[in-house]
Amino acid sequence: MPGLGASFGRGGATGDLQDLSNADVIVIQGSNMAECHPVGFQWVMEAKARGAKVFHIDPRFTRTSALADTYVPIRTGTDIVLLGAVINRVLTQERDFREYVVAYTNASHLVSEDFQDTEDLDGLFSGFDHETRSYDTSSWQYAGAEEHGDEEEETAESSDSESGHALGSGGAAVDHRSIQRDETLQDPRCVYQVLKRHFARYTPEMVADVCGIPVDVFEELAEAWISNSGREKTAALVYSVGWTQRGTGVQYIRAGAILQLLLGNMGRPGGGVMALRGHASIQGSTDIPTLYNLLPGYLQMPHAERHPDLAGYVDAIRGTNQKGFWANADAYTVSLLKAYFGENATAENDYLFDDLPKISGDHGTYSQVMDMIEGGKIFGYFLLGQNPAVGSANGRAQRLGMANLDWLVVRDLVMIESATFWKDAPEVETGEIVTEQCRTEVFFLPAASHVEKEGTFTQTQRLLQWREKAVNPPGDATSELWFFYHLGRRMREKLAASTDPRDQLLLKLAWDYPLHGEEQEPSSEDVLREINGYDRTTGELLPGYTALKADGSTSSGCWIYSGVYADDVNQAARRKPGREQSLHAPEWGWAWPMNRRMLYNRASADPDGKPWSERKALVWWDEDAQRWVGDDVADFEATKPPSYRPPEGATGVAAIAGDDPFIMQSDGKGWLYAPKGVVDGPLPAHYEPAESPFRNAVYTQQANPAREIYTNHLNEVHPSPPELGSQVFPFVWLTSRLTEHHTAGGMSRYLPYLAELQPALFMEVSPELARLRGLEHLGWAHVVTARAVVEARVLVTDRLTPLKVQDQLVHQIWLPYHWGQGGLTTGDVVNDLMHLTLDPNVHIQEFKAGTCDVLPGRRPRGGAVLELIDEYRVRGGVTMASGAVAVTADLIARGGRGVADLAEGGATQVGAGHTSDLLEKVVGVRHDTRSRPGDPQQNGVDPAVLDAHPAEGLDEGGDR
Repeated sequence: MPGLGASFGRGGATGDLQDLSNADVIVIQGSNMAECHPVGFQWVMEAKARGAKVFHIDPRFTRTSALADTYVPIRTGTDIVLLGAVINRVLTQERDFREYVVAYTNASHLVSEDFQDTEDLDGLFSGFDHETRSYDTSSWQYAGAEEHGDEEEETAESSDSESGHALGSGGAAVDHRSIQRDETLQDPRCVYQVLKRHFARYTPEMVADVCGIPVDVFEELAEAWISNSGREKTAALVYSVGWTQRGTGVQYIRAGAILQLLLGNMGRPGGGVMALRGHASIQGSTDIPTLYNLLPGYLQMPHAERHPDLAGYVDAIRGTNQKGFWANADAYTVSLLKAYFGENATAENDYLFDDLPKISGDHGTYSQVMDMIEGGKIFGYFLLGQNPAVGSANGRAQRLGMANLDWLVVRDLVMIESATFWKDAPEVETGEIVTEQCRTEVFFLPAASHVEKEGTFTQTQRLLQWREKAVNPPGDATSELWFFYHLGRRMREKLAASTDPRDQLLLKLAWDYPLHGEEQEPSSEDVLREINGYDRTTGELLPGYTALKADGSTSSGCWIYSGVYADDVNQAARRKPGREQSLHAPEWGWAWPMNRRMLYNRASADPDGKPWSERKALVWWDEDAQRWVGDDVADFEATKPPSYRPPEGATGVAAIAGDDPFIMQSDGKGWLYAPKGVVDGPLPAHYEPAESPFRNAVYTQQANPAREIYTNHLNEVHPSPPELGSQVFPFVWLTSRLTEHHTAGGMSRYLPYLAELQPALFMEVSPELARLRGLEHLGWAHVVTARAVVEARVLVTDRLTPLKVQDQLVHQIWLPYHWGQGGLTTGDVVNDLMHLTLDPNVHIQEFKAGTCDVLPGRRPRGGAVLELIDEYRVRGGVTMASGAVAVTADLIARGGRGVADLAEGGATQVGAGHTSDLLEKVVGVRHDTRSRPGDPQQNGVDPAVLDAHPAEGLDEGGDR
């Protein structure tokens, strides 16, 4: 379940979309909801019709903005400043929902005397190690629990393996019995006062100076949000990938959660944090994960060093003296292993835990791409439902990585760019890929579409909905279920006589699904039953996750989904009309866990179990019935009264008091302050994006010091102030989606009617930028970064208004990212512009902000593209070291250390496969590029620039 301690976003929305209609205010930030989530947006319009006020905060005026009451323009990458200023107002004016905050959050918990904030260390938290680019979190702990912190090596390791994210799914383990409290909230070391000091500098004036939002607009937003929260009213916060795809995305979401907790909006009707998911089953792909660091149900993927055996693995999840349902991690894990291996998993062999594959570091998609480019580590690759040649950051690196494989299997509906890159990628034109010499053998296997197979979608509000198979797939197209079942069957048949230890785990899998029909397809309902889980002693389907046991007598393929087939009924297939039900429509589909539509809904009642107000009642304690009742399944033990207090020494579920609503958190409280589980700070702090034309006005520290960067000549990051050279890339790019196209375009650019609706790649620019750069409406222009050059038609529009930031205008350029070289409408790959700078908690790339230049006309072709890129690299001093320095104060007073040395830092965070010597050689390269006709520059370098800035981009040795 989503943890308020860390990432929050991947666990899904806290409520259901219909509940948005209960909100008194809706703030949509980091999402173009009307355009990208139009089905869910109907509930925003329902709320508006009932009198709710809707705010849309976005760099670009969109369809969402047009339907909102107030549009708030913002400079991309500055959302924490805006949220921080609202939090500051709540705290300084003491307008928090005090009863809720004291009872249900960790506001009263005392923090260690050793803790130093960004306010003390000018943008760093205490415990930062400059060499490993990671934090020792001992000083972040609650008072008296400093020994429970992580060493910097551990947080560096956590960043590698995304264990911060795994912990965030339920909150990191803390010993609740040792926590010291001050419920008056006056102690200077209590979380409430720590927050008050931390956010004090975030003011309306700072919002205007950093975000570009006028003070009067900020005042309107802040007052509406605060005054429509509390006992009688609630406000909802909606976000999407405009927040998550950031180098500090986890902290964006943390800031939103902090504000909603302070205002008492979590677990209550019309409140919560709605984490919108794009594709219909993106939520499902994290619940039963396509993520390398998780097992189903947000269990951590075992780590080769940290989890030597099953007992050690379970203890790492549930911790010592921890409250909450994560204490039952042994039941969830053993039941999963029984689902995997059936009778082969026994107590005597530790349920085959020791034989499970383990992770040892960063095995994420971008790390893999770097390994593919380097060679010698990855030789084969499966692509299913993904098109990284177009859809992933730094597409050039993606394609060159795939060109270095032995084999590539692509399953898709059409011949997407990732299947044809070897013959028609942009790198073929530049000569970086030679078709006849490309070593990669591509196997294209046609896949069935969603209407050609049965199964479930799990959508943005954690709702599983069953879809029927409408028609058979054409030709050789097959479902993923058919493909993987028969691939596994054939592999097992070929290895049946093997005695090689590495083959035994595959042979021990419970791979015995019944087959049906002429196609010999397994039944998706059989798989859903297996996911639900069985009582293996009786063969009966389980009613829910509370029935799971750690003794091997139960199985479940995903504990949070247990109950989806309760009573031998496919609950996901229910379609009772909403007009025949209550607002939450409990008989339409099935929401995990246990069909709860609002997570942590115990918080909708006061500590005594009574609704905070009748208007906002959801669940409450019925004294006569001695149980929790209401309009939703209580996210609490149904018969545990509000008066319950755990006995001395209680842990796990028994330690949850009757007024502890956040049952997955290790102390039962919503975390305003995160002592563990987040690797880049216990509180959100504003850092500029990795590429920014502006100096950070909040702290000396420019960018997130713990950010993850892959240093490679294909992934050089532009300088940002105080580094010289940033003026060469004066504008800001940002990307998002269009309603008419689908992500990387494989399901839309090949369809005539969708291609006709949006027939060409375009960029939106303001009239002011058009005049500044000589751009013509509907004419051509090209955007330049140190990674790529992308051309598009120009749409001159006032939807992107220049913003005044730090006494100068900032121009933002918007591009949609759907186009590639395939389909009925073709165009350059916008994601080629991106750099690979990642959030250290979850390895999500910074898709939504970077710097660039824009020039009129069409881009050069062939090798001239690389010449133009090199020209900009030289002019801007762009190397593998630029934009990579961890601590800005070191850069300003670097004590004799070179830029490359400062940038290299910890080997893992900066990238793998490059020695110091190689890094220095790349830093020292001056690229020779031919001058373009009519260009006064020679060798790609304007002599006037070098004369004016002789040290620009140089390290101490004088090498660029």
